[in-house]
Amino acid sequence: MLNSAILGLAFLAVGLAAMFLMLHLWGYPYDKATRTSEAPRWAMLLHRVLGYAFAVLYVLLMWKMVPRLYEYQVEFPARTTAHIILGFTIGFLLLLKIAIVRFFRHFEEWMPVLGTAIMLCTVILLGLSLPFVLQERALAQNAPGGDAMSEQSRARVARLLPAAGMPASASAATLATEDALLSGRAVLLDNCVKCHDLRTILAKPRTPEGWWNTVERMSEKPALFAPLSEREMYEVTAYLVAITPDLQRSVKQRVQQDAAREAAVEQVIPAAAVPGHGSAAAGSGAPVEPVTPPVTVDLAKAKATYEAVCSQCHELSDVVAAPPKTTQDTRDMIERMIRENEAELTPEEITLCAAWLDATYVHKKKP
Repeated sequence: MLNSAILGLAFLAVGLAAMFLMLHLWGYPYDKATRTSEAPRWAMLLHRVLGYAFAVLYVLLMWKMVPRLYEYQVEFPARTTAHIILGFTIGFLLLLKIAIVRFFRHFEEWMPVLGTAIMLCTVILLGLSLPFVLQERALAQNAPGGDAMSEQSRARVARLLPAAGMPASASAATLATEDALLSGRAVLLDNCVKCHDLRTILAKPRTPEGWWNTVERMSEKPALFAPLSEREMYEVTAYLVAITPDLQRSVKQRVQQDAAREAAVEQVIPAAAVPGHGSAAAGSGAPVEPVTPPVTVDLAKAKATYEAVCSQCHELSDVVAAPPKTTQDTRDMIERMIRENEAELTPEEITLCAAWLDATYVHKKKP
């Protein structure tokens, strides 16, 4: 991933140089009859070299990225979809530009437009991914104890990992080594991003136990690619712990936040089942689904709240891939987000999110 970031930065630099040089060259007199420009020959040659370099960098990036499409989850997240569209658009515009230069010179006046369009797509494309790659690198370089691979950082990881709740086979001593942390980083940058981007992963720091629960849950999701091995799960958890700042909270703060979280959970979990309601008749012995008192909400507002709140920690396509089938599923899902992912939701947000999920997936209603 870091190599891809370097290639991406080079791609951007070469593209910008080629575009501004192109705009400069088009300022010289041009003879349409002979199709020659009065621009200096060295500048024309430099622009050609930059163009070839840009094309080569594009091929290298696509060589690394396209195979990953076959290993991705069934449905691409929105940001990844935009990334794919922009990547292929750049390729199409490059081919069109080359075709004009070689075979359709009567369209030469379109070259500045095509060159600028290619550069615009390039800037947007890299803007969707590079900041989060650089953020991961910054987190690693500024990890507690210095660089994530430093001796002090490794000692910290060894101290924190036992609290993660991993199996006994996950030895903190072997995971808190430079080789293991480098392997964990490779898993993060090569495997984890197959289902969601780095923004989703790095958006919120977690405790060691929170990271392990997240990695374990993600590994159980169905995917087209080979699942993570136990060793890879241990290593990526160790690396995530290494680059996560210490979550230093006083006992009083922890108690207050835990109490608030429990109160929020109570908002979505009915206290008890109501006899005679649900999918099974009372007294039949079948489980009776708890009944939540009906709440009148604005579904448009509920949808907006759901999209704003739930997209902070994961892609909305994750819910589409595994939607709730009953109202209890909805409440279990929200409870898990609050308890395990430490989602900070207000009672109103909980009510709106639950209403939207029920209406969309359980009752199949549209706003």
